[in-house]
Amino acid sequence: MTIVPRWEWRTFGDSFGAADDRFDALPPERIGEGDDVYLLSGVSEASVKVRDGLMDVKRLEQVRDDGLEQWRPVMKASFPLGGEEVNVVLEALGVEAPRLGGESYSLDDLLIGSPEILALKVHKRREHYTIGGCMAERTELRTENGSTRTVAVESEDPERVLAAVRELGLDSRRNVSVPRGLKALAGVGAPRYAVVDVGTNSIKFHIGGREAGGQWRTVVDRAEVTRLGEGLDETGKLGEVPIERSVAAIAGMADEARQAGVVGIAAVGTAGLRAASNAAQFVDSVRARCGIDVEIILGEEEGRLAYLAATAGLPSATGSLVVFDTGGGSSQFTFSHAGQIGDRFSLKVGAVRYTERFRLDGAVPEDTLASAVAAIGGDLAPLEGRGTPDAIVALGGAVTNMAAVKHELATYDHDVVQGTVLDREEIDRQIELYRTRSAGERRDIVGLQPGRAEVILAGACIVRTVLSILGRESLSVSDYGLRHGLLVDRFGL
Repeated sequence: MTIVPRWEWRTFGDSFGAADDRFDALPPERIGEGDDVYLLSGVSEASVKVRDGLMDVKRLEQVRDDGLEQWRPVMKASFPLGGEEVNVVLEALGVEAPRLGGESYSLDDLLIGSPEILALKVHKRREHYTIGGCMAERTELRTENGSTRTVAVESEDPERVLAAVRELGLDSRRNVSVPRGLKALAGVGAPRYAVVDVGTNSIKFHIGGREAGGQWRTVVDRAEVTRLGEGLDETGKLGEVPIERSVAAIAGMADEARQAGVVGIAAVGTAGLRAASNAAQFVDSVRARCGIDVEIILGEEEGRLAYLAATAGLPSATGSLVVFDTGGGSSQFTFSHAGQIGDRFSLKVGAVRYTERFRLDGAVPEDTLASAVAAIGGDLAPLEGRGTPDAIVALGGAVTNMAAVKHELATYDHDVVQGTVLDREEIDRQIELYRTRSAGERRDIVGLQPGRAEVILAGACIVRTVLSILGRESLSVSDYGLRHGLLVDRFGL
């Protein structure tokens, strides 16, 4: 019998939106329920399971650039296994052969001789369908480590698989094989990754680990205000002192990431590095001291990553949506409708620039503030005439600090900040709170990160002006930022 490898796509999760609706509207061709035992190791991607008394082994043949995977069946054998069959299993799992005597082996023999293998009992309820000429399956998986659901599509024709995935409305999700999904659920070899977002005012650091459904679990998430762009607007260059303190901060983050056992680190630089004539000096310094390459990304790419983070963090956002991320040197805007991006751009509208230009780092008279707001409005002119969106989601240190101030959070709480609604009245209240206080006095405001005391007034004015131009009374705050989008984009399964 000729064995033909098949192209497979699968996603894990609690719900699948339109795909669930599509399956619910179709009668399943058949429903199956049973128990499998998956053999998992931290070093292998192979699919090795015991089903209906047979050892079933499939090998990952290749992965396309779009993430589609081709799998080839290499063995189905009944127990007891012979020596050659045991070798096939162990080679697939990437472990050394156990020292066993005899010529035949039970599953227990195999596991006793190979303690690095985890045998995970999985109860499955599978519904089978045909979608776009492909086999499709919706499955519930129950293990002692927890439960999850999957949708899978497979065919010998990869283009049919991709078309079926698009038809189900799942093409924005990552392809996650059963072994990877189960290992994440069981905590076997779950990799950690780190990202560093080098901004004009602060450097954000995040370590994340994957869970079964492709979700990220936060291990570390923090920021250091290093003011890398201090004086940049006036000189066009990064100063030696800001460079040194920023490189030192990244070095500490790199050490922390390696101590946490991460298997990859990605770092990007944004507006400050785009604008600085000596950005290469900074990049070279980070590489020499930390062994990390900082990629300076375009404003459009920064906006794409911010949108990816915001929509992942607030999936309920529908209709016409504007996502904006305001930082120290620039603000990124993404306009979308029903999840489809229409326009994306970056503007040189950042809190550090206006703070330095209008000396907003302390108490200022009303006329100075009015001049700053007028300048911000002029620089935000590309937002004019675009109509009023159904929703606005804002990211960045300015809005998350404003949310924390609204809730008077003495200790920052992601769950409280995430989804906070800031309306014009609250924003105006905070603008007046900051306008009438020095930087030192602002540091006494409950919820405000001390390192943001100098730039928070400018940041709040930017937020308020965006609301005014777009004609909305309020916005939602996302505590997810560029770093979360970067994590998904660079290290998603």
